[in-house]
Formats: sequence, C-alpha cells, structure tokens
Amino acid sequence: MKKMQFKIDIHAGIENVYDTMLGEKTFKKWTSEFNPTSDFEGSWEKGAKILFVGVNKEGKREGMVGLIEENIPYRFVSIKYIGLLDGDKEITEGPEIESWVNTFENYSFSGNDIQTTVTVDIDIQDQWVDYFEKTYPKALERLKQICEL
Repeated sequence: MKKMQFKIDIHAGIENVYDTMLGEKTFKKWTSEFNPTSDFEGSWEKGAKILFVGVNKEGKREGMVGLIEENIPYRFVSIKYIGLLDGDKEITEGPEIESWVNTFENYSFSGNDIQTTVTVDIDIQDQWVDYFEKTYPKALERLKQICEL
C-alpha cells in the first residue's frame, strides 16, 4: 500500500470547486477520466454510505463501497473504503477486499473566493500506483476545466 498525494490550483472559489467536485451532475464529468461510466450513489453527508460505481468492459456494474468519515463543507472530505461492489452485491468481507478495507481518500480545499487548491490524499494498492499516477492528474485537470468555465 502506498500513500499518494495529488494537488491542483483552480482559478475558482472554494464553494464552486467543492460543489462541482461532489455534485450529482458534475462528479461524473471529472471522474470519467477513471471510467467513462463513473458515478456515485448515496450521500456525501458525514456517516453516510456511498457507492462509487461504473460499468466494466463486459458491461458489469462494479466499484467501491465507502463511508463518509468526515465532511466539513468547503474544507475537507474523508472517505473510508469498506468494500467492493460486484454487480449489485456489496462485498465487505473476505480475501478479495482485505487490501481495500480501511483505506482512505481525502479531499482538502484551501483558498478563497477566486482561487482554490484541491489536495487529494489517497491510499493505493501497489498494483494500482502507476494507473493512479497517470489518471488522477488528468481527472483533476478535468475538474479544473469544469470549474473555470
């Protein structure tokens, strides 16, 4: 497991960036860099369960199951992963998810009403490091484009 950090400066206010990053209609626009069908189901409220879902190449629904550990609006969001999604089945026990359980993805927002820095801290399994090193910066660049429109 490796801890990784990604950071981007966006010429837009914190509220705009936060709302765009987590928004029902805009989340899938920037996360499409990970998977063109990427989306979420659930709530960003502290304590809520959230599913990060997409469709794989075979047309099967898959993704990750998380809990919102913290959400301080316009400042910080912490997601703790507790399992995987396989079709409509949530897998929260067993060897296939042991390396995902209790890993985190944290979003930090700093700045003001004209400039925002987004920092993402994430725990990544070793076999996914190269993928995330290439893809997360693209996703954040897409977020920047959307916010700066």
